[in-house]
Amino acid sequence: MARHEREVIGVDDHVAPVRAIPLGIQHMMSMFGATVLVPILTGLDPNVAIMCSGIGTICYLLVTRNKIPSYLGSSFAFISPILAVGATRGLDAAMSGVIVAGLVFLAAAAIVRVIGTGWLDRILPPVLVAAVMIVIGVGLSATAAKMALMHDSVDGNPTFFVLGSVVAGITLVSAVVFSSRGGLLGTVPVLLSIVVGYLVSIPLGLVDLAPVAEAAWVGLPHLNAPRFDLGAIALIAPVAIVTVIEHIGHLLTVGEVVGRDYRSMLPRSLAGDGISCVISGCLGGPPTTTYAENIGVMSVTRVYATQIFWYAAGIALVVGGFCPKLAALVRSIPSPVMGGVCLLLFGLIASNGLRMLVSNKVDFDDNRNLMIASVVIILGVGMETAGISIPVGDYALPGMATSTLVGILLNLILPAQTDEEPESTV
Repeated sequence: MARHEREVIGVDDHVAPVRAIPLGIQHMMSMFGATVLVPILTGLDPNVAIMCSGIGTICYLLVTRNKIPSYLGSSFAFISPILAVGATRGLDAAMSGVIVAGLVFLAAAAIVRVIGTGWLDRILPPVLVAAVMIVIGVGLSATAAKMALMHDSVDGNPTFFVLGSVVAGITLVSAVVFSSRGGLLGTVPVLLSIVVGYLVSIPLGLVDLAPVAEAAWVGLPHLNAPRFDLGAIALIAPVAIVTVIEHIGHLLTVGEVVGRDYRSMLPRSLAGDGISCVISGCLGGPPTTTYAENIGVMSVTRVYATQIFWYAAGIALVVGGFCPKLAALVRSIPSPVMGGVCLLLFGLIASNGLRMLVSNKVDFDDNRNLMIASVVIILGVGMETAGISIPVGDYALPGMATSTLVGILLNLILPAQTDEEPESTV
């Protein structure tokens, strides 16, 4: 019996609307949970965050000339400083910090354009990039596990466990079985599992439809105009330096997943993220960043077309900006449903890191490679899963950024192994 090859839809390929729409909804749903969580925690309007994710992704696609398949959603790195500024100076002041954070991205883009990207090959060899990819995926495992298994206590909730397992199983089976047969079902395993998980959640009493019934069909979100405050800017904007590092890691991961080298497009990618942050700050939304969840979706589906991200962004813009009822419907999806999906998506990001090690034939007989990978993975995953960050003045470096910086330092100072044998003294 002949073995079916999995269909691959390339970055520049076009898909018929009847197929592109569910693919776009799948990407929008994948980013939704994390994107609304940031405004919920910081006191911002979730609908504005959804709308800004759509606008920001459209801007990103335009700036990158429709060459990089990525989705931009709310950044978790800014939660603490926004909370601090919001409590003392107001959320309108915090928005000025978000705007300047976007300008930091634009400044980084300008610097990279001037000095070039040759330095990336020197400070980010394959062993380090692969290790960072593993940190991104495995580091998010605790978040996915909590969403899938936990309720209000520190112990796992049996109902959540069953539901999360069912959703993860549906995603896994549909990705493996349907993908080999081609067709629509093979490209929307994430959406399929979310829909089935949602339907199963209703009789289990995990879905609250009251906010959906109360929400209007048509309406605008509450926009929050910025008020420039130097104190807020000083506290929030420098965090962008950390997210620039994360952005580079995500860009290299996307390149590895789709099979393209995006290093030369780093200035445009940074600029697109910066413009997105500026617009979000002007409208009262959180800072934006490229999303690992959507990278995971591409790994599952092997659909890389940037056309799909236009659909995802357009749907998010309509849902967040003009239709409160649809936004409430999506927000009613129980966390174990999204957690079950994320268990697989985040694992696939880590697996792509392992694949990069193999495809680049990284030699682990070389102790230098072994030490770099070991330190980066254990430090990054340990910090991310334990929720530890390194305080630097008024800021904090999360696990991914810390492990990346440590890896860069090790790569620069550890001597390279030579093939020359030492001369015999006998």
